[in-house]
Amino acid sequence: MTERFVPGLLKGMATTARQLASPTHTHEYPDVAPDLPARSRGVIALVEQNCTSCMLCARECPDWCIYIDSHKEETPPEREGGRARQHNVLDRFAIDFSLCMYCGICIEVCPFDALFWSPEFEYAETDIRDLLHEKDRLGEWAAQVPPPPPLDERAAEAPEIAAAEKPDRRRGRR
Repeated sequence: MTERFVPGLLKGMATTARQLASPTHTHEYPDVAPDLPARSRGVIALVEQNCTSCMLCARECPDWCIYIDSHKEETPPEREGGRARQHNVLDRFAIDFSLCMYCGICIEVCPFDALFWSPEFEYAETDIRDLLHEKDRLGEWAAQVPPPPPLDERAAEAPEIAAAEKPDRRRGRR
């Protein structure tokens, strides 16, 4: 039995010695900022000007952690004889990050590009009640959202564009 045990033990100790001699891959986080990927997900940011209070994000959220309050305002007609238009004005937009599961559904369903992933990840609070962030705090994170990556030149053309540029086959027929 010892003839099988000793080579295995020596092989394990050799692996341990190699690992002790290799450099570490850890960082001292609070002192050294981590190198995050370009499009890393941190926290949800809000661009308030783009939000139309359509409530799609709040309706689709599986955790119901998005709270939106708005009211309608009328704008005067642009010219005489025209009718007044109504538009929604955002009063409150809040996300409770103590409930959020960071699934990104709200960002995907937003038709007006008002929600984005921000790379900010240092937003810890000492009290769980402070994880309810209002639109001003969410708006501060929008400044840190990186621009989208450039399009790949080698990618296939979108089917909608290809169909629009395709010549009409019916014109050639009689």
